[in-house]
Amino acid sequence: MRFRLLRLAALAALIIPLPAAAFNFAPTGPKPVPELTFFDADGKQVTLADFRGEVVVLNLWATWCAPCRREMPSLDRLQAKYGGDGLEVIALSLDRGDIAKVRAFFDELAISNLAVYQDPKGNVGREMAAPGLPTTVVIDRAGQEVGRLLGPAEWDSAEALAMIEALMKASGSNG
Repeated sequence: MRFRLLRLAALAALIIPLPAAAFNFAPTGPKPVPELTFFDADGKQVTLADFRGEVVVLNLWATWCAPCRREMPSLDRLQAKYGGDGLEVIALSLDRGDIAKVRAFFDELAISNLAVYQDPKGNVGREMAAPGLPTTVVIDRAGQEVGRLLGPAEWDSAEALAMIEALMKASGSNG
C-alpha cells in the first residue's frame, strides 16, 4: 500500500504542472550540448551550432501540451525584447506530422516574434534527456548548457529577465 501511494504521488508530481508564474530554473553547467538537428518553417535543416554566439533559450514543446500553450506567449515576448541583441529563443515543436499544425498554433495564439521550428521525430527531446514538456534548456554563447527548467514558466517575469540579462552580460557581446 505504501509503495502504491508513493508511486501515485510521484506520478502526480510529473503530471500536475507548476503554476506558470513559478520560475524554477536549475543551473546545470556549463556542460556540452549534443549536436542537435531540426527543421525550420521551410523544411530546411537547422543545427544548434547555427546559433553559436547567441545565448539560446531552447524550449521543447508540442501543440497538444496545455502548459506549453500557457508558456508560449511569454517566450514570444522574451524574443521580442532581446531577439537580435544576443539572445535567440528557439521554440522547437516536437509535434509529429505536418508543420502546418505548428503554424496554426502560432496564429491562434498570435505568436509573431518566434520562428517556427520542428523536430517531428522527437530526436532533440531524447538527445537532451527531456523528461516531459515543456522543457527549456538555456545555452550560453559558447554552446554550453548552463541550466534548464522543467515545466512552464513566465519567461518575461522579473526573475527570468534578471537571469537572462546576467547570462548575456557574463557571456560578453556577440561577435
